[in-house]
Amino acid sequence: MKKFRKVLDGLTTSSPGGTIGSPSCGSAAGTPTSAPTPKEIDVQETLVSENFQLCKTVRHGFPYQPTALAFDPVQKILAIGSRTGGVRILGRPGVDCYCQHESGAAVLQLQFLINEGALVTACADDTLHLWNLRQRRPAILHSLKFNRERVTFCHLPFQSKWLYVGTERGNTHMVNIESFILSGYVIMWNKAIELATKTHPGPVVHLSDSPKDEGKLLIGFESGTVVQWDLRCKKADFRIYYDEAIHSVSWHHEGKQFMCSHSDGSLTMWNLRNTTKPFQVTYPHGKIQRDGRKESCKPILKVEYKTSRSSEPFIVFSGGLSYDKAGRRPTLTIMHGKAITVLEMDYPIVEFMVLCETPYNNEVQEPSAVVVLLEKDLIVVDLTQSNFPVFENPYPMDVHESPVTCTAYFADCPPDIIPILYSIGAKHKKTGYSQKEWPISGGTWTLGSQTYPEVIITGHADGSIKFWDASAITLQMLYKFKTSKVFEKPKPGEGRAADLVEEDPFAVQMVSWCPQSRIFCVVGISAHIILYRFSKYDANTQIVCLDIRLQCESDDVITPSENENNPCFPEPGSHSPQAPHPASPSSGTPEGVKDSIPCLKVKDRVVRVPPGYQAELVIQLLWVDGEPPQQISTLDINSAYGLLAFGNCNGLAIVDYLQKTILLCMSTLDLYGASDPYQRLTRSPRRNRQSTSGLTELSDNQQSIDMERSKSPTSAAESRENSFSRSRSSSVSSIDRDTKEAITTLQFGESYGRKSDALPTPCLWVGTSLGVVVLIPMSIPTDQEERMEEAVTIGPCGTVLMLKGSVLRFGFLDCMGAVIQSPYEAWRDPNASEDPDRPRRRKLVNFSPSSSQDTCGDGHLAVVCSEKQAKVILMPSQSCLFVHNITESSFVLRADVVSACNSVCLACFCANGHVMTLSLPSLRPLMDVNYLPLTDMRIARTFCFTNGGQALYLSSPTEIQRITYSQEMCDNLQEMLGELFTPIETPEAQNRGFLKGFFGGNANTVDREELFGEASAGKASRSLAQHIPGQGGMEGMKVAAGGVVGDLARARIALDERGQRLGELEDRTALMMTSAESFSKHAHELMLKCKDKKWYQL
Repeated sequence: MKKFRKVLDGLTTSSPGGTIGSPSCGSAAGTPTSAPTPKEIDVQETLVSENFQLCKTVRHGFPYQPTALAFDPVQKILAIGSRTGGVRILGRPGVDCYCQHESGAAVLQLQFLINEGALVTACADDTLHLWNLRQRRPAILHSLKFNRERVTFCHLPFQSKWLYVGTERGNTHMVNIESFILSGYVIMWNKAIELATKTHPGPVVHLSDSPKDEGKLLIGFESGTVVQWDLRCKKADFRIYYDEAIHSVSWHHEGKQFMCSHSDGSLTMWNLRNTTKPFQVTYPHGKIQRDGRKESCKPILKVEYKTSRSSEPFIVFSGGLSYDKAGRRPTLTIMHGKAITVLEMDYPIVEFMVLCETPYNNEVQEPSAVVVLLEKDLIVVDLTQSNFPVFENPYPMDVHESPVTCTAYFADCPPDIIPILYSIGAKHKKTGYSQKEWPISGGTWTLGSQTYPEVIITGHADGSIKFWDASAITLQMLYKFKTSKVFEKPKPGEGRAADLVEEDPFAVQMVSWCPQSRIFCVVGISAHIILYRFSKYDANTQIVCLDIRLQCESDDVITPSENENNPCFPEPGSHSPQAPHPASPSSGTPEGVKDSIPCLKVKDRVVRVPPGYQAELVIQLLWVDGEPPQQISTLDINSAYGLLAFGNCNGLAIVDYLQKTILLCMSTLDLYGASDPYQRLTRSPRRNRQSTSGLTELSDNQQSIDMERSKSPTSAAESRENSFSRSRSSSVSSIDRDTKEAITTLQFGESYGRKSDALPTPCLWVGTSLGVVVLIPMSIPTDQEERMEEAVTIGPCGTVLMLKGSVLRFGFLDCMGAVIQSPYEAWRDPNASEDPDRPRRRKLVNFSPSSSQDTCGDGHLAVVCSEKQAKVILMPSQSCLFVHNITESSFVLRADVVSACNSVCLACFCANGHVMTLSLPSLRPLMDVNYLPLTDMRIARTFCFTNGGQALYLSSPTEIQRITYSQEMCDNLQEMLGELFTPIETPEAQNRGFLKGFFGGNANTVDREELFGEASAGKASRSLAQHIPGQGGMEGMKVAAGGVVGDLARARIALDERGQRLGELEDRTALMMTSAESFSKHAHELMLKCKDKKWYQL
């Protein structure tokens, strides 16, 4: 613990922070500055560097660009590989693990070691990896890099230690799973096919062992050749040559026949008794045309042939539709007996897998469900019901249902907010799901001891808002509503929205939420703001609309006298600000040029709104002389004051949402009045047609940090998403850019509008893109009746200080270093029935001057953070106490004053990927981690901090990554994560009976170790593949399953392995004893026979 004591009485040294002409108070980290102050600042700082550590916690959402799928039927866990080298492993809700290959190579195939707690991944860089799943954070145990051949297909038989690997050259290799070393046993392509064949059969596309005999390996080549290879005799049993290319092969469980899917949309059935031609060829979706020919069909990419005891076999395949039906969606076809069911999918099918009861391929499969991996969704179909319903997905796979355009993260919310949101959202849930239990139910997960209510809010391109319960590192949808319902539907190609944002006119740009009052504000890309109130009752409501003209009509320099007559900007310093009215189109406006009209049309009729968030007020910026309004760059709302403030690159507006009036509307330059730090002439904002960039990109211009207008927030700048600039100019003295000074941040709070103020009053802190901080005091009636009738008055603005770079965030501390919470109004249902004898009154918290004075003492500390530096100033003297230059080479994207470890700190995220924390109020650096080496626009737009040492960002268009910078949470993370592996007895193989065994029904086993081991097969060429030891060996054992269950599991596995070895030893001993007894018996008989014979009779 470190104690800071600043005795500032009687010091006469002037503070650079109090001087407007100086943009910096110092240069060193946490530099204290001297300034006169009426009291002693006594803050005990408890945070030290050891309290901070950065690590990823959990990833939510759908795996971006999926490529592969695997399922463990005993452990009941699912693995999904992606194009970026990621692997997501899913079990029961709460069991969700993300792994990443360091190479970033696409995952081509996944193979579980069934019930072994391990997973094999085959990647596009021709490397095989073995992952240890017996720990909460899986790690790689071994890797094998192929140097001369490209890996195309892998197959691991159940309970086998040898992995079959097919390559592009058509060869098949064997890899020992335990040592991850290649065997010398290789099936060369030229040995597999007939010598008379002149053409190469193509890459290996299928490998599987025969259900009837483990010593027979079925090899499928792309060209249409299928070979059954006898592993013992090292020769081909049969070869099949078919005209059409093969995509997949599936066995019947008895091992007497198999099915192939082909590139012409056909399915062929082959019997092992006669392999000269298929005994059945079907085109499931190919109809016979009038000329008698079959219509051409698309390839059937995969087929699975599964048998059932109680019904006909199931044949499930993807693709195979006829080419003439253009525009049809991707399909999954289920053939059951004579019934054919075609399931249309919303997205292309990447992979599917039929889930069966047994892991043995030589038993009746009894399929129960089909897991279908789509490009942007995961679906599980119930096969046990005739209508094939889908299961309700318990994972948050629909985060990207519409592209995410903004995020907000709230920790330690009021405890009643999550249940009420869930109860409202549950009324709108879809029905018709399967009633059976979700089949992917593996792993274990328990609610951690340190849990508190957390809410994540996502805004989307279609204008929808989603509330998510993020407590205990899980994610569950609570409630969803659409902001587009406030507006009339724009006609395609027509109307005001067409010229502005044709594709996504309702896209959400930012949100502001007060959990205590449940007031919610949405800022849209069409320069509109919607204010919502929460109600548990439905209602008939008329939405009030306010139009604001926050843009001037001339580019010329104007005089103060002209400014007084401008309807947009009231006189600076006026105590009774003018409420501007939309100006009528000027007479000089050409016909057809848009002027004084909003981008969207609000519904002007009474509408019925359901329970939940109900729109009360819509604020829209207007077109001016053919120019669209500039997008809103910042917004703040205070429920206790009943005020809403917002700004853009043209100026600032304050709205009284209780009285539905506009209090202030002026340009940024007019805020300064005569105290402009740059001594500029008052100008009207320039109207410049800007190059488009959307919500997926941030501007490189320091002043214009408000996101510029775009045709679509989801389609623009895709190619530049990963080319984020790591630095930009931080100069604040350029006169060329002064007319573009934007409002970058706003914060309501109880503060001191003037240095001479004795008591705090409601104020609005304003930060600009030139680093200037302006304070606007306000006078708000305290009585409820007066508040609804009398106008709120706004005092003259005062410039407080300047910083380098755009101002990003304000925070307020009392003189003991504790955070001062903004005043708020306690929630009351606006539609609840009232008692006429006891009218409801507004319940305000932390609003009265007396309570504020108690909180602040004789003053308070204001924390101001910009793109380049942070300052702590003492109010009301406006003395700069501490300053810290955060970065010189980059700039801060996001900063927040957050609670961590029972204290507060300033958390910053920079464009160069660094995450930093600074102590408060001294601004000592506590942590600086280079977390993201390449920051792209999506991360920059969605990164947000919250209390409790947590943060999140959109790691891909479909996934939310949560991180923590708290050492305490990193230490407890092992307890919070789910266990992927649970000790389960492997089901025993079915006893097939005497007759089936007598007639050859039982599968023949093979000693693969004897065939592929070094003793018999020799060593593989060293140049063929390189073995790379993994980092997850000893480390994995140290962290694996930290609790008693993990220890018991390891002990049990060790005992099982030891018992298995002892059993093998006992069998060998018994065999040797039998052999010895037999030898002794024969020797004794021989001795008796030769006992009485002479030597010459022998």
